[in-house]
Amino acid sequence: MLKIGLGRDFHRLTEGRRFLLGGIAIPAQLGELGHSDGDVLAHAVCDAILGAAALGDIGSLFPPLDPAWKDADSMELLRSAFSMVKQAGWHLVNIDCVVNCEEPKVLPFRDNIRQSLAAALEVPVDAVFVKGKTGEGLGPVGEGKAVEAVAVCLLTK
Repeated sequence: MLKIGLGRDFHRLTEGRRFLLGGIAIPAQLGELGHSDGDVLAHAVCDAILGAAALGDIGSLFPPLDPAWKDADSMELLRSAFSMVKQAGWHLVNIDCVVNCEEPKVLPFRDNIRQSLAAALEVPVDAVFVKGKTGEGLGPVGEGKAVEAVAVCLLTK
C-alpha cells in the first residue's frame, strides 16, 4: 500500500530568532517566530508524514498553546512523529520540499538540510530533496516578512 502526505507551514520573520531549515541554522538577519524553535521546514515535513499515515498533525501532537513545547527542537518533534509513523508499520519512500523565502537563499545550505532531514527520517539522502523559491516581491514572503515550506511524502506499508 502507498500513501502520500502533504504538509505546509508558514511563519513570520522577526529579529532575535534563529533561521532554521530542517535543523540547520542559516545566517540571516531575521528568524522564524514560533512557539517552538520555528523550523518551518521540519514542521511541514512532520505534517506530511503524519498526514500520509493518518496519525494527526503537528498541532494536535504538539499543541502550540502547551508550555511543554515552548522553544522545542523541531527536529526532535519530527523524530518523535516519525517514530509514530514507523510504529504504525509505515516506511518513508521519499520526501520532496519547497521553501519559499526571499532571504536567506536556500541553495548554499541545501545539501546540509537534506542530510539533516535524511538522518532524522532514517533514509538515504537521495530520498530527500529541498528546493528554494522566492516570492518575487509579492505577499508576506516576497516582502521578506515570512517564510513558507511545503512538503510532500510517499509512504509504503
